[in-house]
Amino acid sequence: MKNKLPGRVRLFIVDDHYMVVEGIKALLLGNPLIEFLGSAATEEACLMFLKKQLPDIILMDINLAGGSGIDLCKKVRNTYPSVFVIGLSTFNQISFIKSMMDNGASGYLLKNAGYDEIIEALGKVMLGQEYMSLDALQAMRHSAVNEVPVLTRREKEVLSLIADGCTNGEIAAQLFIGVSTVDTHRKNLLLKLNARNTASLVKIAVHNKLI
Repeated sequence: MKNKLPGRVRLFIVDDHYMVVEGIKALLLGNPLIEFLGSAATEEACLMFLKKQLPDIILMDINLAGGSGIDLCKKVRNTYPSVFVIGLSTFNQISFIKSMMDNGASGYLLKNAGYDEIIEALGKVMLGQEYMSLDALQAMRHSAVNEVPVLTRREKEVLSLIADGCTNGEIAAQLFIGVSTVDTHRKNLLLKLNARNTASLVKIAVHNKLI
């Protein structure tokens, strides 16, 4: 298979899902031009690693346990401008894509990306270009300013309880999920609905008849 990389790539992965990290490593293991420097599951672990060693590219999940890959992307790009970041997500929601790119990401990949697509993304970013997965591109092209985002069943449940004034702890107890999971859903809802805070989140949700 033709190698599309312009040269050696030192790669680091930031994702709190072990299977995702191992899956990417296994997928790219046979490419002699890719050097894996390691992985981190949290923002803190990522920033500690970068103080010791700098990769060429970070594949960064937009949702991290106890943090946001979107915020972390901005911190990394501001502190280490030579390090490129490619957003990694299961979402092709326009708000996630736009937020990641606005915060300095050079690319956006969905987690179902295959070998050829990942190699193409790494190659383009190494050449200073941007890369957007096909699904992400389609989402960008077909997005509309007033488009109502699609919420998952769980997001709707969390949103309804937020509107009722429940705290993260109360929501977690009612839905039998962890507080950190509720926090992740809350952050995703803020992003999807482009809301600044809980009050505006509820207002937007009511306006769009989501609750």
